[in-house]
Amino acid sequence: MGFLRRTHKKFDYKPRFYQGEGNPYEIKHKFDEFRSTTGKNKGLKTKFVTAWDELKESRGKGVNKTIVAVILILTLIFLYIIDFDLSIFLD
Repeated sequence: MGFLRRTHKKFDYKPRFYQGEGNPYEIKHKFDEFRSTTGKNKGLKTKFVTAWDELKESRGKGVNKTIVAVILILTLIFLYIIDFDLSIFLD
């Protein structure tokens, strides 16, 4: 009954021609070192505070007006689909 107790083989593979530093198989985003929101932020409050601070730092760069317009249009389409009465905002 050897097929019921299988052990996985472990391989210690090292690339033959890799001369760089660190692990060549590490998956890392190329902008992680420039952002403060990525990293070891454990708590939810800490994540929101660091995201808010990063937003304050990037205020001078401006907001993409196309994205804001698309979000506004999609929101209005959604409200129309669910038959939301927009007249409550006018009174």
